[in-house]
Amino acid sequence: MNGIETHPKEFSILIADDDLGCREVLRELVEGVGYRTLLAASGEEALELASDTEVHLALLDMNLPKLTGLETLQLVRQMHAMLPGILVTADNSQSLMREAQRSSVYSVLPKPVRKEMVLGTVARALRKHYGCA
Repeated sequence: MNGIETHPKEFSILIADDDLGCREVLRELVEGVGYRTLLAASGEEALELASDTEVHLALLDMNLPKLTGLETLQLVRQMHAMLPGILVTADNSQSLMREAQRSSVYSVLPKPVRKEMVLGTVARALRKHYGCA
């Protein structure tokens, strides 16, 4: 995680989860190390935020109402082409993993989330996509 922790304020993370408790846990984790957050309760809200604001990473619940996290990521990438995406889900089925891989999702994290796993995955994704050492 070297390099990213020194300048986390440079990165905005879009968090979408329809469960307020889960959304707040994710917000607290990433803001706790200095990242800026954009919070959405749905895929549609996430799309609105992404259209108005610079986003560096999307952290999305897979089971959002109407649009899934994967569908939301695909639509957000129409505005931010190379945006790294991390899905959070209680469903870690092989079919979801294959679908995520085909869609170039950086990682799929299991719920309930663990602090170290979320922060480590976010830092690695940002380092890979933005070249932070």
